Parts: sequence; C-alpha cells; structure tokens
Amino acid sequence: MAAVRLPINEYRSGTRHLSDREFQMAFEDCTLASTAFRHYDHIRLAWIVLGERSLDDAIAWMRAAIARFAMHHLGDTRLYHETLTIVWMRLVAAARRASPQAASFDEFAARHAELLDQSLPYQFYSEAQLKSETARAGWIEPDVMPLPV
Repeated sequence: MAAVRLPINEYRSGTRHLSDREFQMAFEDCTLASTAFRHYDHIRLAWIVLGERSLDDAIAWMRAAIARFAMHHLGDTRLYHETLTIVWMRLVAAARRASPQAASFDEFAARHAELLDQSLPYQFYSEAQLKSETARAGWIEPDVMPLPV
C-alpha cells in the first residue's frame, strides 16, 4: 500500500514560519528548539544546504551540524545515524537534480513528496541492516536496492 501523501502545508514542521536563512542560522547556532526539528525540517535543511554546497561538503556540514545540535539539546550524539544522514542527503540531492527549477522548498517538496515519507530508506535497506549499530556508526551500502545516482 502506498503512503498517504498530505498537502505540503499539512506536514508537521517547526520551521515553516522562518525563512530558509533564519532556519539554517537557528539550527546552526542551536537556538532552534529540538521539538521544532521534525522530519519535514530535516529534509528542508538538506535542501537548503545542498543548494549551497557540493554533496560531499553538504554531508560533512550536516554531519557536524546535527551532532552539535544533538549535543546542545540532548547532551549526547547517540541519536545521530550516519547511514540515514547520508541516505537522506543523497535522496534530496538526486531530487534537486531532477527539479533544479524549484524556487522554494515547498515547491520542491510538492514535486518530491516521497521525501516526506520517513519510511523511504526502507526501499533501499532491510530493517535489520538499517537499524544495526554498524549503520548508525558509519556508512553502509544498501542491501535491497541501489540509491539513485
């Protein structure tokens, strides 16, 4: 069964009221509340950062920013998941390449609503592999289907 897709404005977001720059700055300096950083906001941040940097640089930026955010708000970085971070960055990068004309995140997200489905990585990974400590600690290749190039 396919996931139900909501209108873009119905996805839960803690940052929709902020401009892209305000959101990125609030995330970077950890003034954004941890409860305001939902899946929609993760994907939005990936879209913003990928608009400014190469994929490799964007992944490095996201890795450091999420670790800093988690340490500031939660006191540790154990919730950080390396493979999931890279998967989402690669999926957003592929979608950006497919829709370079999207002028805003909402326009981009409307064209690529599959990115707002948190179960999307399971099209590429088995549950056991993605939930493993190995995947959390470092990058592992998909075991179900290759990621888009």
